Amino acid sequence: MSGEGFPLVTYLGLGYLQRPLLARGELNVDWEPAELSRNRWLLTRNARALRIRTKRRSYAYTQRGGKRDHELVRTGAAVHMRRSSWVKPRTITGTCSGDVDSLDIAIALVLEGVYTRNLTVYGALVSLPGRAINRFNDI
Repeated sequence: MSGEGFPLVTYLGLGYLQRPLLARGELNVDWEPAELSRNRWLLTRNARALRIRTKRRSYAYTQRGGKRDHELVRTGAAVHMRRSSWVKPRTITGTCSGDVDSLDIAIALVLEGVYTRNLTVYGALVSLPGRAINRFNDI
């Protein structure tokens, strides 16, 4: 994603259901790689959040409510995104609170295109068989 006043933000990862996975994913902001981390062994949504460090900022990207709601949070700012449907959304809406800027919005928008079911324990269990079979293609 990029545009006037917005940084260039891209995400690359292993493909699954026409979306890149969080696994082995790469988020770049203005061609610089961001640091990504998450703990897939923990149980709560906040503990399983995707942690992002870029441009001297730290973010947490979590699933909120159902699988169509996500939130990107940093100190003093939050972007809440909602898809009209999980598979092929007709619309994606966002609500900003705090001191949000173009970098926050760009990262939140790009992450809406990433397969994020495994940000919750239930989503990880539901998608495990398909993701496991998908990995055989990489061998």
